[in-house]
Amino acid sequence: MRTPSAFTADQTHGRHLELVLLATTDLHAHLRPFNYYTDSEGDHPGLSRIATLVERQRALHPNCLLFDNGDTLQGTPLGDVAVEAPTPGPHPMIAAMNALGYDAATVGNHDFNYGLAFLHQAVATADHPVVLANVTLADGTALLPRSVILDRAFRDADGQAAQLRIGVIGLAPPQITKWDASLLKGRVETSPIVATAKAEATPLRQAGADLVIALCHSGEGPSVDADDLENALLPLAASGAVDAIVAGHTHRHLPRDGIAFACPVVQPGFFGSHLGQITLTLRDSSEGWQVVGAHTMLHPATGPDAPASPALMRLSEQAHEATIAHARRQIGITEAPLETFFALAGDSPTLALVAEAGRAHAVRALKDHPLAQLPILSAAAPFKAGGRGGPGAYTDIPAGPLSLRNAADLYPFPNALHVLRASGADLRDWLERVASAFNRIDPGSNGQTLLDPGFSGYNFDVLFGLSYRFDLSAPARYSADGEQSIPGPGRVRALSHQGRPLSDDDAVLVVTNSYRAAGGGHFMAPPRCDTVLAETISVREVVTRHIIGSSPLRPKAQPTWGFEPMGRTEVLYETGPGAVTHTERMDALGLAPVGPADGGFFRFTLRL
Repeated sequence: MRTPSAFTADQTHGRHLELVLLATTDLHAHLRPFNYYTDSEGDHPGLSRIATLVERQRALHPNCLLFDNGDTLQGTPLGDVAVEAPTPGPHPMIAAMNALGYDAATVGNHDFNYGLAFLHQAVATADHPVVLANVTLADGTALLPRSVILDRAFRDADGQAAQLRIGVIGLAPPQITKWDASLLKGRVETSPIVATAKAEATPLRQAGADLVIALCHSGEGPSVDADDLENALLPLAASGAVDAIVAGHTHRHLPRDGIAFACPVVQPGFFGSHLGQITLTLRDSSEGWQVVGAHTMLHPATGPDAPASPALMRLSEQAHEATIAHARRQIGITEAPLETFFALAGDSPTLALVAEAGRAHAVRALKDHPLAQLPILSAAAPFKAGGRGGPGAYTDIPAGPLSLRNAADLYPFPNALHVLRASGADLRDWLERVASAFNRIDPGSNGQTLLDPGFSGYNFDVLFGLSYRFDLSAPARYSADGEQSIPGPGRVRALSHQGRPLSDDDAVLVVTNSYRAAGGGHFMAPPRCDTVLAETISVREVVTRHIIGSSPLRPKAQPTWGFEPMGRTEVLYETGPGAVTHTERMDALGLAPVGPADGGFFRFTLRL
């Protein structure tokens, strides 16, 4: 189903032209309709299916431009293999974009995950300009071109030739220097999104740009601007600096109404789920071409109406085969399934395995460290836990052989392992942010939904080595997205270590990842902590080595967290439909199946 939105075009007389802007964002190396984690073909989205939609729209609209909004190179084993064992030629995503004829692109935060040298190498092979205005090298020189003016020949409504100059600005979250500090600190500088866009738009217009388009790898967030704003879509739209915005980063779908502060906006989902479209009606005037109307739309890239492009399938075959061969390399055996269906309902054997891998590595690395005598905790979160990812976005690895694709399924990001020195007060605040995963529940109620849909599962850190409970009758101290702090007593109860209550002054070590250590996910506590160990090795590599060295694995739940009892209160827990096959885990957590829920999910009841 297409989701349109519009504002009415100016009906006054004059020369008019319709310009269509097509856009992708957050492709995350999803190129073919293939799931490398499950090693299976299917109705999966990706750029090869987007390509079919692009060609269809180009046939309908002769005045057409195509943009990409970043987070393009990382996100599946295809992207990892392009770094670890590259095939000749451009990165497979860049090669596909070249074949599809993109007009311009920017980069997102995850495109920095492999370092600057890789990023430069990848974008150097692009046939289209890749622009980024608010990230520069530390000496102030350009990392990438800040912007570009595209000179294009179009046809107006009467078929007459029309020359347009379209300015394009690239923008990324300023937090990249924190999230990838080990790769970027001291090497690049960032500037605020809105201020940079305003400063860059002025010389573009002075140089003759008829329009200025922002490729803004940033999503909806606060309406009030701030220098460090991660999701700056609304204040950017309100600034009047640009004529249209392609948004991204938060993996959401816009339009809901498609227009923000009279600025047309599109955010076409993630993984190639949708092709975004902004249709601008332009009128020629004494001051040049001006936007007098806009219409926004999303085109879904799944189902029979969006088959994969044969040309892109042929082009990516070599990279695809190399990825499959790499992902199928066996690394161990598990004697029990590894799943994340129930990771937000109670103790998870899968998270316990990931946490133990990190802790074992830290113990060895800190053997002679002066703080090695402190208790060592380990944080782990379910990277695949439904939500916006949908009912299929869960880890579900059966008992049996394990391969590299399974390690990537357990830990899909190339974050480095970090160890922090934290106080008891830090840990309590850390867990208060985690507690925003849950809705407030009325004691004695029956049928309230447990999970807040605004919370992302990858922020559900379980701190192994502690025990604690969440009181869901109390309000959360953080909003689900973590962007707002709410005064109050919080939800964390009975916080203890080895049976002893944890005081605010107690000191411990916490094994985590570089993203969380920098405050990623809007966590306030981790960046306040002292960094004891900042490894260059990725957590995924740590997990892989642990599997190799510990097989056969016998994953078991470690008693860590739960909910404060609330009498006869019963809530609804929604997860993927594959959960129903894991009856042992259902019984252990006290979950009772109810039936299918909206959006393809499955519903259980859970008594608190």
